[in-house]
Amino acid sequence: MAYNSRGDDLDLQKLFADLVRCETRLYNALNERLRSEHGMATSQFEFLRFLREHSGARVADLAAEFAIGAGATSKGVDRLERQGWIVRQINPADRRSSLLALTDEGRRRVEAAERTVTACLSELIEDTLGTRSVADALGLLRSALEQHRIGIPTG
Repeated sequence: MAYNSRGDDLDLQKLFADLVRCETRLYNALNERLRSEHGMATSQFEFLRFLREHSGARVADLAAEFAIGAGATSKGVDRLERQGWIVRQINPADRRSSLLALTDEGRRRVEAAERTVTACLSELIEDTLGTRSVADALGLLRSALEQHRIGIPTG
């Protein structure tokens, strides 16, 4: 997939399309693997991983990190809490917000899922790309994901 549409200029629209499609397909494939092997979604893994590295973070911190709304973040946190993977603790500096922390079960889950994520991404990215330029590599990766129908939404 060439990116040069006007001489040496990079076709940014094509690059953007490839980036978005690669991200979507990789996310969907990872989501499918995590659900089947660990009973969690990619978004849950991402939240747990962030909280492992940032114990005591607030819902607002998660929302800022993942560039999503506070309402959606709060709902995701509620689901993790119901699963017993995180706990909310009173924020002594601001009693209107809670501090979030992994439970022992949450820590075990994220560590087990991390091995799956690494293996999955290695299969999908590393085995495909080799030592190509970023633009060529992303085009090749997108083609491979599409050819093998990886990460196609199921619903």
